[in-house]
Amino acid sequence: MFEFKAAELATFVDTLDGLGAGMYLVDPGGRLIHANTAGNAILDARDILSSVGGRLVASDPQVDRTLRDVFATAGQGDAALGIRGIALPLTGREGDRYVAHALPLTSGARRRAGIVYTATAALFVRKASLAVASIPGAIGSAFKLTPTELRVLLAIVEVGGVPEVAMAFGVADSTVRTHVSRLFEKTGTARQADLVKLVAGYTTPLAG
Repeated sequence: MFEFKAAELATFVDTLDGLGAGMYLVDPGGRLIHANTAGNAILDARDILSSVGGRLVASDPQVDRTLRDVFATAGQGDAALGIRGIALPLTGREGDRYVAHALPLTSGARRRAGIVYTATAALFVRKASLAVASIPGAIGSAFKLTPTELRVLLAIVEVGGVPEVAMAFGVADSTVRTHVSRLFEKTGTARQADLVKLVAGYTTPLAG
């Protein structure tokens, strides 16, 4: 399964378990090869993700279909999925928001590292509220956002849609919609889900 000697494999697993984000290694069929400690905690909660018949399954049917496609595509290499992978927004039953980042494991450098041959993708999952704190400056500078626009962008990720953000800020829905429209224009997106994906792209544990 792994191209590691026993000592190297133990070090590798310890490194994965030290990540704050949930991390899963999967094969093209979505079969779970390995989950770290944080990842197992998410599976045990059976809220956004679970293990069914040895396969990683998302509770949201649409997200699950997307993940299945992503895992299958990852097996075809970086040209199919992109070396930076893709980001997906996830929402728990109680409204908790998460971001998931799927990364192909078939690139030259990662393949030569001999990390894994059965697994073709890694999925990192963490709560959005924990992920966005470290990236406001970077994303604000990248898209030339005003302080208010940046606050609205992060609120979309952490709080939810326009009505929820308006309530949190104590302003009218129309005010938030105006800022969201400007965010769409500046970031080249068209949906609030795309804004969540954008922020998620800045929070991958492997960025940089």
